[in-house]
Amino acid sequence: MPWEKTFDTESTLTKAMEAFWVRGYEATSMQDLVDCMGIGRGSLYATFGDKRSLFIQALRLYDRLHRRDWTVRLAELPSGRSAIMAVFDGVIVASLEGGCRNGCLLMNTALELSPHDEEIEEIIKKCLEHMEAFFLEQLERGKAEGEIPNDLPTDQTAKGLLALLVSLRVFTRARPEPDLLRSISAEAEAMIS
Repeated sequence: MPWEKTFDTESTLTKAMEAFWVRGYEATSMQDLVDCMGIGRGSLYATFGDKRSLFIQALRLYDRLHRRDWTVRLAELPSGRSAIMAVFDGVIVASLEGGCRNGCLLMNTALELSPHDEEIEEIIKKCLEHMEAFFLEQLERGKAEGEIPNDLPTDQTAKGLLALLVSLRVFTRARPEPDLLRSISAEAEAMIS
């Protein structure tokens, strides 16, 4: 009788994503994954492949849920300026009010694996480039709306906003102090004023 999957792939992958997000790649064992996903080892391998393949799928899911889908919603805000500031405010609220000390799986992975894994490095690079492009689009929109100065160098500012976002993501994990996190948001606001 052929093997038949009896679980929802995305919800099971979400559980793996959360395990990797909390512990990181190296510190998450196959047994941790079997336990948190609620499936047998054979089902895990048959559906997701080895640990590295599972991690890459989980990383792509995280990117879709926590960056791509999020920035699509933010782009629908009334102005480019408000969309930019909502990025920083959203990260701060999730950390301070939501109590999320996991940081960002993309940034955690950049620090843990990118220097040693070319495929993962490329995934992270594309995610960062897309985030920079989001900032660039919102800066251009903000200029067209008259909320951001026309003489502001958009390319350089988009890169600066990305750098501030990366530092904010790291600090939400390492030093989630309200004043520190809000100072990064204030820098972002000053940069677009």
